[in-house]
Amino acid sequence: MTANPDASPADPDLEPRAADGRVPGRRGQATRQKLLDCTADMLRTTSYRDLKVVDIAREAGTSPATFYQYFPDVESAILVLADDMVATGTEQFAELVRTNSWRGRAGYEGAEALAGALLSFWAQHQPVLRVIDLATDEGDRRFANIRIHLLNDLNNALAAAAKEHQRAGKGQQGIDSEAIAGVLVAMLAHVSAHRLGFELWGVRAEDLQSTMARIVFWTVTGQKPPT
Repeated sequence: MTANPDASPADPDLEPRAADGRVPGRRGQATRQKLLDCTADMLRTTSYRDLKVVDIAREAGTSPATFYQYFPDVESAILVLADDMVATGTEQFAELVRTNSWRGRAGYEGAEALAGALLSFWAQHQPVLRVIDLATDEGDRRFANIRIHLLNDLNNALAAAAKEHQRAGKGQQGIDSEAIAGVLVAMLAHVSAHRLGFELWGVRAEDLQSTMARIVFWTVTGQKPPT
């Protein structure tokens, strides 16, 4: 199934479909999910450029012909994995921003929770996220659309929080709240994506989380994070 680049990947009304557009039955959906699970598992050890239909089918205990009943190619299967990831995981980021009081210790702990959620999300979905970044950088609009949807709600929530503080005479005065949100989202995503590299340098995940939280809290509120 090839994703529509103009549709939201998180549309809950889109039912799982076979390559010919039919909605598979219970057994077919189980087969389709098995193929997706195997694709996700193999992405952890194999470059998506080297991932072949025959290898995925073998891992799933089925045939390439069966794979093609559900997906035209490997990239289409990865697009479904990416759509599912966005649909099930990203709303939590915006919700953590919207429900944060942004005041005192509780507000800082809310920023810590946001940083922790992003670090955990990237660790869990690293193989698919890596493909999204690579394909987007190569100009694939389908993956670019998914990357936009991935953090769009978080960007909007942070922009709203920053603007609310600016209107109250706090936060970062004289700076576009959208710019503030964009920079924060880029920082959060980049650090989360490179967590392993930081850890190889001896940086602990706990220190990454605290640093991310302090930057977010100070940038949104203009207040020094509580110690």
